[in-house]
Amino acid sequence: MREPILEPVLRRWRLRKILPLVREYPMCNLLDIGCGWEAKLLHELEPYVACGVGVDFKAPEIHAGKLSTVSAVLEDQLPFDDESFDVVTMLAVLEHLSHPKEIVVEMERVLRPGGAVVLTVPSPRAKPVLEFLSFRLGLINPSEIRDHKKYYNRSDLHTLFDGGSWTDRTHRYFQLGMNNFFAARRKPAI
Repeated sequence: MREPILEPVLRRWRLRKILPLVREYPMCNLLDIGCGWEAKLLHELEPYVACGVGVDFKAPEIHAGKLSTVSAVLEDQLPFDDESFDVVTMLAVLEHLSHPKEIVVEMERVLRPGGAVVLTVPSPRAKPVLEFLSFRLGLINPSEIRDHKKYYNRSDLHTLFDGGSWTDRTHRYFQLGMNNFFAARRKPAI
């Protein structure tokens, strides 16, 4: 399947935003939620991880070297053991979830104490731009944009990560305020 022209550019931009946090956990076990049909982020992060696992309903079967994928629909559970990962990434996925709070609880469950979650998600400001780029210009996959269930702002993300053992929450807008960068850590074991 051929990607629309703008998708690789947006993916590289998101990778640059999250790579500094991933590097804080050298040779980590990393879970990429919503890895996509070619698990491209996992391949780009391979030099920085001991083990990289991707999960997505459209994930291809990959079991090569340090990387593997699991094909699963992201509803309200993740098919992994407790405290399996040091870092969880979710780039441009949260907006597609029907049960985002349940997946946040699941991310906390599969994350080791002291581990980090990092995500990007479009803000409400992005909606008309993404629709124009997709539906009018064909630069972004239209089915992906039609599947957006919610656009998030800073307050939405902090509310989503309230409770549990989350600490050190960080938020920044990027891409002219049209995208959110959000990171949080699970409290270290006492």
